[in-house]
Amino acid sequence: MRTTRKKHITFAQLVLGLLLGVYAFVCLMPLVLCVIVSFSSDASIQSKGFSFFPEEWSLQAWTYVGSFGNQLLTSYGVTIFITVVGTIFGLIVMGTFAYALSRQQFQLRKAFSIVMLIPMLFSGGMLAGYLVNTQLYHLKDSIWVLILPGISTMYIIILRTYIQMNIPDSLMESAKIDGAGEIRTFAQIVLPTMVPAMASVGFMLAVGYWNDWNRAFLYITSASKTPLQLLLIRIEKNIEFLLQEATMSSGLDYTELKASLPEESGRMAIMLTVLGPILIAYPFFQKYFIQGLTVGSVKG
Repeated sequence: MRTTRKKHITFAQLVLGLLLGVYAFVCLMPLVLCVIVSFSSDASIQSKGFSFFPEEWSLQAWTYVGSFGNQLLTSYGVTIFITVVGTIFGLIVMGTFAYALSRQQFQLRKAFSIVMLIPMLFSGGMLAGYLVNTQLYHLKDSIWVLILPGISTMYIIILRTYIQMNIPDSLMESAKIDGAGEIRTFAQIVLPTMVPAMASVGFMLAVGYWNDWNRAFLYITSASKTPLQLLLIRIEKNIEFLLQEATMSSGLDYTELKASLPEESGRMAIMLTVLGPILIAYPFFQKYFIQGLTVGSVKG
C-alpha cells in the first residue's frame, strides 16, 4: 500500500510567496486605479484627485467614447486586421529569412546578412522614408503602409540565433539525406521546434502593431482606414480643443462645458479601450513567451 507524503511549505517558500503576492498586488493596483477613475466623475477627480474611493461614480467617460460608435467599431476592425495580418505576414517573412541565414550552405548568406544589417546601421530619416513610401511605393492612405514597415531585422536575428542554438545541423542534414527539401525541412523540423520563439516574437510584433499610431498619423487620411489608436488620440485632442475654445470664447460657459466633457476620466477610458484586448490575449501566449525566453538559455 502506497502512502502519500504531504508536502510541507518551508519558511523560505512562505516568505517568497508573500513577497511575490505583494509585488503582484502593487503591479495590479495602477490598472485597478485606471478602471476606477474611468468610472469617476471629473468633478470628484478635480476635488479629490485620483482615488480608489471616488466621491461620485459616473459613466460620462464611457458614454463620450461610445458616442463615436460606428467609427470606433471601424477602427477596431482596422486595428485587428493590421495586427493579425501583420503578425502572420511578419512571422512568415522573418521566419524563412532567419532559416536561410542559419544555413551555412546557403551561398547568398553573407549578401543577405549585409542587406539585413544596412537598415539597422543607416537610416534615411522620417522625411526620406515618407517620400519613398508615398512617391516610390505609392502607399499613401494604404492599409499596407501600416503593415510592411513593421518587419524588424532585430527579430530576424533573434530567430536565426534560436535556430542555431537549438536545432543541430546534423538533424537537418539527416532530413536532407532522407530526401527532404529545404521547404519540407523548414515546415516539418525547424518550424515545430521554433514555436516558443515564434510565439514570443509574434506577441511582441502584435503589440507593436496594436499600439502603433505614428505611421497612421503620417500616411492615413481616410476615416475607413483609421486605426483605433489614432482615433482615440483624436478623441482626446477633440476634448482639449473644445475646452480651449471655451476659454477663448465669451459665448460659451466654460464651467458648464468642462463639466460635460470627461477630461481625466476620458483619458483613462481611452487607455482601457486600447489595453483591454492585449490583457485578454496575453494569458494565451504567456507559456510560449516564457519558453521563448528560457529554452534558449537552458540549452545554450
